[in-house]
Amino acid sequence: MSSGWSANDHKSYSNPPSAAEKRARHDSGNKVTVVLGAQWGDEGKGKVVDLLATESDLVCRCQGGNNAGHTVVVDEKEYDFHLLPSGIISTKCISFIGNGVVIHLPGLFEEIDKNEKKGLKGWEKRLVISDRAHIGNITINNSHLFVSVFDFHQALDGLLEVQRQAQEGQNIGTTKKGIGPTYACKASRTGLRICDLMADFSEFSSRVKKLVQQYQSMFPALKVEVEGELKKLKEYAERIRPLVRDGVYFMYDAIHGSPKKILVEGANAALLDIDFAKHCFVERSNTVGPGRNPGQAPPQDSTGGPGAVGELLQTRGHEVGVTTGRKRRCGWLDLVILKYAHMINGFTALALTKLDILDVLEEIKVGVAYKINGKRIPYFPANMEVLQKVEVEYETFSGWKTDTSAVRKWSDLPPKAQNYIRFVENHIGVPIKWVGVGKSRECMIQMF
Repeated sequence: MSSGWSANDHKSYSNPPSAAEKRARHDSGNKVTVVLGAQWGDEGKGKVVDLLATESDLVCRCQGGNNAGHTVVVDEKEYDFHLLPSGIISTKCISFIGNGVVIHLPGLFEEIDKNEKKGLKGWEKRLVISDRAHIGNITINNSHLFVSVFDFHQALDGLLEVQRQAQEGQNIGTTKKGIGPTYACKASRTGLRICDLMADFSEFSSRVKKLVQQYQSMFPALKVEVEGELKKLKEYAERIRPLVRDGVYFMYDAIHGSPKKILVEGANAALLDIDFAKHCFVERSNTVGPGRNPGQAPPQDSTGGPGAVGELLQTRGHEVGVTTGRKRRCGWLDLVILKYAHMINGFTALALTKLDILDVLEEIKVGVAYKINGKRIPYFPANMEVLQKVEVEYETFSGWKTDTSAVRKWSDLPPKAQNYIRFVENHIGVPIKWVGVGKSRECMIQMF
């Protein structure tokens, strides 16, 4: 698939049929697969995307920013992606960063440089960026509150966290990557997009200065160096220009052109969606499936949290955030939230990752229901205070106590592991298509 562009590519728009002519109906024959996290993120989406990208023509990243992090292992090399779609490794497909993504330009090229050193090649021929994506700004010097124009969204993120801690006694625990403030700019119609950077730079500079003034009026302590950073932005503009396309036309032609396999890579996860998850521990974007949008951590007494089992799962699974470096809170699988995630996304298949991490356990628990005052509730609570009161009901399974890391076929899995997988599958009502028993794509057992 070519990422080139010409006027002929848009003939359906520029030469519409006459009123008397019957418009042809096109069955594009495209297959669109969406990979989403069904919990709070860190489920192993990058590995699944990498696996499916080998058979895809186009891989699309549709939302979030570089607060997300995916780790992909190919040929024993470990790649870390934050803005780049995980499919960028595949030399057979185009990777597209869509308009719902907020892009930090220095971070994007830093990410590219790091992965080039690990062996990523030819990315510039396979990467397309939507001109409608918003520009996000990152990095802060906390000691002086003196930031560049690249940094003020990040600075605001940090200032707001400090403010929440002072006023409410707790903060959200954001990655402080400036994603929230960038989406706030987008919603308030003051944000800056890639297309603005590609156009008249003097007009772009004027808008940057007005945006800085707006924030300084709200946060007088915020000092921003503008001119020097505008010079850097101009340099980034020329570096990114060959990658930029009109995202709407690009995707329209991809969908309505010759049949293609299109893969959509979600960032974060369903239980971080701004509409469907727990306020205020959510992302600033819709993280559920495209077409189902209406436009961080579980409570301590839920299925995750500190304890011997949580520490064992964290240690064996090397559960450390790719972006933050923070240890992830681990616990038993929660089928209540998985069913809820299925309700709002309509999953057609599941990937159950890291089965091998459970190999050493004598028994394995699965959360199957929530109770309040001893009575089951048939829903996932929207209210945070209610959720903190739930008691989890568990189903307990005997562990298989067998190393599964070398297993590559369903029939070779221990019977107790098979029973565990089938229970999860039947309880949610969605078939499990892949079972992961290791880091690399070769460690994914395909069921059908």
